[in-house]
Amino acid sequence: MKKLPALKVLSAAVVLLTAVGTTGFHYIEGWPWFDSFYMVVITFSTVGYGEVHPMSQAGRAFDIGLILAGVALVFLMIGALTEALLEFELGKIFGKRKMEREIANLKDHFIICGAGRVGNSVALELARKPCPFVIIESNEKGLADLDPKWLALPGDAASDKVLYAAGIERARGLVAAATTDATNIYIVLTARSIKADLKIIARASEERAEKHLKTAGADIVISPYAAAGHRIAQSFLRPNVLDFLDIATAHVGKVEMVIEEIQIDTNSSLTEKTVGSSGIHHDLGIMVLAIRHRDGEILFNPQAAEPICSGDYLIAMGEPQQLAILEQRATQSAART
Repeated sequence: MKKLPALKVLSAAVVLLTAVGTTGFHYIEGWPWFDSFYMVVITFSTVGYGEVHPMSQAGRAFDIGLILAGVALVFLMIGALTEALLEFELGKIFGKRKMEREIANLKDHFIICGAGRVGNSVALELARKPCPFVIIESNEKGLADLDPKWLALPGDAASDKVLYAAGIERARGLVAAATTDATNIYIVLTARSIKADLKIIARASEERAEKHLKTAGADIVISPYAAAGHRIAQSFLRPNVLDFLDIATAHVGKVEMVIEEIQIDTNSSLTEKTVGSSGIHHDLGIMVLAIRHRDGEILFNPQAAEPICSGDYLIAMGEPQQLAILEQRATQSAART
């Protein structure tokens, strides 16, 4: 809060003035330290208890200065504290409304249900792209630990109301990453009942839960423990392949070559060209590793004569800057290029 520095300064000033007042009464009036401190407290609090002991003329003059300075400081601190609390509460209210407006403007975004380790990792990857997303988390501490720049909603992700608040009808995909399989099943069931064509990826803690999540409507079910076991085994068996995939897909280390998937729009200048005539490799230095056609067929290592059609996904590897140019060509019409 903006008022916190002022509160710290005022608090320090009150402590300092208390020490000065206690010392002054002790040496001017010869009172015990506790009586001197007690006199300062009742002076600052303006309770009107009167003098602790009969006071000399010099002591009263000192007390007048202490009253003027101490009471002024105390009231200033109370005012600053009140203002800070109001600022905090109003900030929460306006911040919530701002977040709601931003979520209402989202389209083709992702909904992450659960802000645990899996959900947070998904959010980090989407933010790196960047892709729009909103996180739903029922635990207040989990919400507080998130990056403040991310959009997050408190609530139960299995609730229709919360999912609608996250814009599920406009969403591109949903991740069920709650800590328990039962919760994820409820989330998948609710989300699938709201939007039949939504892509849903679910986290499964136990192998037997995968079948139930698929039945509930999840398109893809991923077990972090199985994935971790596979990765550990591959670190022993194929360490160089794993290092290459980390660099190309997870952006680990100094990124020089990455793998991306790029969709070809209907009016793209690349439509109906071949892999060879498109200039993807010759002009941009990008390797087309595979093409996924609209019917789901995947063609690995396509030849130069292979045509590129609208709706295809190119799985390509190259430098990030060159891939960005290819992504532009995949969406630009032939007339504009």
